[in-house]
Amino acid sequence: MNKSKNDSLQGALGLLILKTLASRGPLHGYGITSHIHEVSNELVRVEEGSLYPALHRMEQDGWIRSEWGITEKNRRARFYSLTNKGRKQLANEEAGWSRLASGVGRILRYT
Repeated sequence: MNKSKNDSLQGALGLLILKTLASRGPLHGYGITSHIHEVSNELVRVEEGSLYPALHRMEQDGWIRSEWGITEKNRRARFYSLTNKGRKQLANEEAGWSRLASGVGRILRYT
């Protein structure tokens, strides 16, 4: 595996963001973090200091796009949505994490 620990963690965050946008549609940053926190039964918390650099990288890579909109609390915010390239990346990321989880599971079951 040629990724550093930091790359793997960024990959996990990218996967969570892509999956959130695929399942929920366009969301602002707080909506993304809230969804991840709720769906994980409050086990995963994404901090702003990690979220926005990841969103910026993903937008530069063409996986997501953003546009300004109004939140449910009548505030102006940037809303992020998945692109076709992002959908392909999500499929790749899900397959990679599935292979990794399978390998880790085999190791944990080894007696």
